[in-house]
Amino acid sequence: MNPNLAHAKLPMNGTHFALLCAVFLLSSCSRDDRNVYQGYIEGEFVYLASSQSGALTQLSVARGQTVRSNAPLYTLESIDETAALAGAQQQLAAARAQLADIETGKRAPEVNVNRAQLAQAQANARKASLQLTRDEAQFRVGGIPKAQLDDSRANADATAAQVRELTNQVEVARLPGRSQQITGQRAQVAAAQASVAQAQWKLDQKRIVAPADGLVYDTLYRAGEWVQAGSPVVQMLPPQNVKVRLFVPEGIVGNIAAGRAMTVHCDGCAADVPVKVTYVSNKAEYTPPVIYSNESRSKLVFMVEAHPSVADASKLHPGQPVTVTLQ
Repeated sequence: MNPNLAHAKLPMNGTHFALLCAVFLLSSCSRDDRNVYQGYIEGEFVYLASSQSGALTQLSVARGQTVRSNAPLYTLESIDETAALAGAQQQLAAARAQLADIETGKRAPEVNVNRAQLAQAQANARKASLQLTRDEAQFRVGGIPKAQLDDSRANADATAAQVRELTNQVEVARLPGRSQQITGQRAQVAAAQASVAQAQWKLDQKRIVAPADGLVYDTLYRAGEWVQAGSPVVQMLPPQNVKVRLFVPEGIVGNIAAGRAMTVHCDGCAADVPVKVTYVSNKAEYTPPVIYSNESRSKLVFMVEAHPSVADASKLHPGQPVTVTLQ
């Protein structure tokens, strides 16, 4: 190589400058960015509210706290619900006791009273029967009048009827209640059980727990404030509800399906986060205000959503801009 040529300075005219720019642009565009798109992180928040109203007596979590499933979040005042549950439980106990009484019939002492009355009636019947036998014998020999014999017969019939009555009472006393009574009382027990379940449910609504593991994204009330029924107190973000959303052109969407792997890069992240496509929109999110043509089709974009694993979800934050690379 000629050393003079190595140190020679070529004049920088317009042609040389254009050539230098072209070389620079070609070198800068050598990286393939066709599979790289801009996106952002989105969170599907869970707003936890109670179906009952009440004063907020205890807020057990704070913003930014990570909680486990079934961890207590907050508690509302529950004096009325506690009293209602106690009353319903007492009514259930009374209904069950009445059903047991109907099913078992009379108590043993009550049955013994009926049996004693029956024994007394049987003794009177025997006495009346003996008197009737004597009077019949006396009447045949003319010893007594016909009226006395009739009185003896009537007394014997009455005592015999009393024996039959008391015998049936003893049998009835040992029987349970009638089937219709038992059926009706069982329905009362079932109604009382339903009232207890309803009262218990209302009481349980005063103590809200986490439905799943997740991040307490925000708290919307302070202890002591009145919370209307249906008003959320805690805003949670479960890790499975964190997702990345991006828009791809019409020419690419046909190659993207659920399950396809992607990589998310964000500023400040120690490493890229792998995600998988979970949803691809079947319609264009933005359409140009012109009739479709080969030129306008390239302007169509379709929304794509992808989710990271539960372990990687904490690395991403809602509203965060990211760069997504298709794999």
